[in-house]
Amino acid sequence: MTLSVIISMALFALAASISPGPVNLVSLSSSARYGAKRGLIFVTGATFGFIALFLFIGFSLHYLIAQLAWITGILQWLGIAFLLYLSYQLFIDDGGLTADAKQNAPTFMTGVIMQWLNPKAWLASLSGIAAYSPGAQGFELVTFASLYLPICWLSLGCWVWLGIRLGQHFQSPAKMRVMNKILALLLAGSCFLLLI
Repeated sequence: MTLSVIISMALFALAASISPGPVNLVSLSSSARYGAKRGLIFVTGATFGFIALFLFIGFSLHYLIAQLAWITGILQWLGIAFLLYLSYQLFIDDGGLTADAKQNAPTFMTGVIMQWLNPKAWLASLSGIAAYSPGAQGFELVTFASLYLPICWLSLGCWVWLGIRLGQHFQSPAKMRVMNKILALLLAGSCFLLLI
């Protein structure tokens, strides 16, 4: 594996991780509402969830999907249904931050599960593996995953930082409701974009 391939993998990982998507929007929303600690817990779960998905697809599911293309359609619809559910929950949120509200903050496991139901994560994994490790060679997959891990975490961390900055301007429940509704619509819109 040459240095140019490693750099190309890293750039692919950066583009796939930092571009707007469902996990990025939830990172932004949760950090704006619940702060950096909760946002980074979610981001860490999402990062490890993505790496586990990436390796799972690379080592096993890659072959199954090649044989049974309809599986990707089912996974896409399940993921979209989950994302629409999350956008609905965000849309109806009252914007208030009570003592009980922190219990509703996205958790580490929410991040893990969300990546496994996120069509963007599946597409990024499948296209990255197809482009850089079509033979699903162990060393190439582990190298790619090793590059993806810090890049994904730092990219999602940028969204957490942006959420904290936005959260400072949306201190009242009324302003938080407006931001939640906008982010919920963007999250639902990202589902539409995944379909076209």
